[in-house]
Amino acid sequence: MYDDMEIITPYHTIERAKERGTNELEIKDVIETGFSISAKYGRNGKAKIYPYKKMRLKRYYEQKRVEVFYTIEENIIITVTVYVFYGKWEV
Repeated sequence: MYDDMEIITPYHTIERAKERGTNELEIKDVIETGFSISAKYGRNGKAKIYPYKKMRLKRYYEQKRVEVFYTIEENIIITVTVYVFYGKWEV
């Protein structure tokens, strides 16, 4: 569905993503291959669970869940924000 659409990730979204433990490549991957999640304010949401198996803030986590919220304007996807959660989920 999104194969022919350009994905624009504004600078502020990239900065928040880095702070939260993800990057622009994962954001694009979530939009293209993640599962849909509910979103507010007429936005779209997708999420994807990745293996993590690392320490973050002095705690070990098996996985991370990246959630991306975005809008679609004509044939352009514009990311609004990204959240990252750490833990373990059933896949």
